[in-house]
Amino acid sequence: MAIRMIVKEPDEVLHKIAKEVTVVTPNVKKLLDDMADTMYDAEGVGLAAPQVGILKRLIVVDADEEHGLIKMINPEIIGTEGEQLGPEGCLSIPGLNGDVRRAETVTVRGLNREGKEITITGSGLLARAFQHEIDHLNGVLFTDIAEKVYEMTAELSETEE
Repeated sequence: MAIRMIVKEPDEVLHKIAKEVTVVTPNVKKLLDDMADTMYDAEGVGLAAPQVGILKRLIVVDADEEHGLIKMINPEIIGTEGEQLGPEGCLSIPGLNGDVRRAETVTVRGLNREGKEITITGSGLLARAFQHEIDHLNGVLFTDIAEKVYEMTAELSETEE
């Protein structure tokens, strides 16, 4: 497993639509593992393959204790409920945060790293992370849909610690 370089805005790969994974190969599994290592190294809660320069429909998310690390191939949102408005940041857009309106609860279907279909329902931060990472697979960044975008300042960082 390895730490990969995270692609930063305005790299064009972040604005393209990722391609479906048709076969779960050892390379796909290695990429998922590398993405998880990269996400943890960067202290994130989610990462999509385009963020490491690969236009494949792969995400990793670790946003709540109940589910732990989720590695998903070809994820799609199949159900939503409620609404939340909250802050988001992105490992590909350091220094910026934004207020983004998202569904409060989402149900996501995809394949696990073994190629078996899985369905996960999550709320709160997990729902936000799923929506954020799936947006990446469609070339959408949080700054494209945020109601307000603002710079992270030293004062904000200190109050959050």
